[in-house]
Amino acid sequence: MSVWSAILLAALICLGLKATGYLVPTRVLEAPRPARISDLLTVALLAALVAVQSLGAGQAVIVDARVPALLVAAGLLWLRQSFLVVVVAAAAVAAVLRLLGLAG
Repeated sequence: MSVWSAILLAALICLGLKATGYLVPTRVLEAPRPARISDLLTVALLAALVAVQSLGAGQAVIVDARVPALLVAAGLLWLRQSFLVVVVAAAAVAAVLRLLGLAG
């Protein structure tokens, strides 16, 4: 199987799953348990995306300036700062660490 065949197959499977979601009755999705699972699944997927983008480099785990920047961002979010402040502060932390040669 070529790479493009695998991509096409994955796209068709995703399309099929999405179409199947429209066939599920609303009363099933509005029940407390599925609603709670849906909320938690969204948070888990976002956390996994952040972890992969912050620590991943191919198959290796890399700890560089992104990790302290992520910790600063998490702290500012916990303090309920605005998103713009969080992004600018995290970028500044990463830039300063890289400028000082403390992180790659």
